[in-house]
Amino acid sequence: MKNQKVFAGIILLGFGFYFYLSQNHLELFKEYITWPSLFIIVGIAFLVQGYSGKNYEAILPGVIFTGFGLHFHVGHKLSIWPNNMGIFLLIISLGFLLQYQKTRNGLFQGMLFLIISIILLFYDKVIGTLGLLQNRVNTIWKYSPVALIVIGVILLFKKK
Repeated sequence: MKNQKVFAGIILLGFGFYFYLSQNHLELFKEYITWPSLFIIVGIAFLVQGYSGKNYEAILPGVIFTGFGLHFHVGHKLSIWPNNMGIFLLIISLGFLLQYQKTRNGLFQGMLFLIISIILLFYDKVIGTLGLLQNRVNTIWKYSPVALIVIGVILLFKKK
């Protein structure tokens, strides 16, 4: 990181507040003194480092830490919040896309994770809507890991 002071300062400030609230057992903040809050603190430190310190490579881990922390806080409180692998991939894709906005690097990865996350998040709804095609979709879904592996191998060994 280009300027370590910003990152370290926010980490120390955030952890200090976290432990202060934890030791004083304040009822107002009781439900937020959990390990996902530490993820959010680290994520915010990365995001501030990324945007204010112009260290744009810190945006991706910032979004991932903050997003995962928020997911673990909100996931059990809201019944409409999705709780499957798709939400994690959506958070990662958001990180890649926000990083791409500043660095012009990571668009392919962001779009790939976005497409996979949408498929995972809405798989049950799509299957229910396409009841007539369910056997074909199930067959495609069954063999999709093999297709992903083959595409991955091609991308690894394909020469520019």
